Amino acid sequence: MDWGLKNRLARIIKPETGHTVMLAVDHGYFLGPTSGLEIPGKTIKPLLPYADSLMLTRGVLRTSVDPNNDIPIVLRVSGGNSIVGDDLSNESITTNIEEAIRLNVCAMTLSIYVGSKYEHQTLINLSELVNEGEKYGIPVLAVTAVGKEMGRGAKYLALACRIAAELGAHFVKTYYCEGFEKVVKTCPVPIIIAGGKKIPEHDALKLAFNAIQKGACGVDMGRNIFQSNHPVAMIQAVRSIVHKKASVDKAFELFNSKIKMQSVS
Repeated sequence: MDWGLKNRLARIIKPETGHTVMLAVDHGYFLGPTSGLEIPGKTIKPLLPYADSLMLTRGVLRTSVDPNNDIPIVLRVSGGNSIVGDDLSNESITTNIEEAIRLNVCAMTLSIYVGSKYEHQTLINLSELVNEGEKYGIPVLAVTAVGKEMGRGAKYLALACRIAAELGAHFVKTYYCEGFEKVVKTCPVPIIIAGGKKIPEHDALKLAFNAIQKGACGVDMGRNIFQSNHPVAMIQAVRSIVHKKASVDKAFELFNSKIKMQSVS
């Protein structure tokens, strides 16, 4: 792994703690104007000071993020499907390495759909993206997407994560599950957990806590932050778990105290 690639990874996964809080705001590439992301710039701006990186598409990056911000970018480079289409797994690469370089990104990301109709296509997408990224020192994050036909158990997620690592992904985003230790143990690259659909804040904090305790190097949360009634308080509470080893109860206390402070101000 060359210096440039290591440096970009270190901007995302903080060397001081070995952990990261990524903010996922790439949902619109197949969901359209997701609740809470109708106006991306409005959602993103107050959360930027508390995110270690942003995961988003080039369109939202160009239109909704101030280029004066020194926020590491994880660029979504796969797509070509939608929630109303026939198969979400039918993805292709939607941009190129030159675009990633122009946008000064710290990593590129795409989804793989192990066990789907288009499994082969998405795995080849990953391999080709890694090949391009290695030429220019840009790491690749593989997202182990799941669907109706695919499970979320440890056996399936361990399979998907290991395949991603074997094909050269520098880190992997997956889901937390029972037996998550097995997923981490059998994947030779860092694992970041997805937040998934919106759940109550205490439950989301517990998810983050359990994942970190079981070996995840960080979280990439989106809806459980920006769909919260108090997103700024929520991302700060998540940070306290990921970077400061706070308990779930302590993080939830912080969440509530930040809400009170905001209401007073």
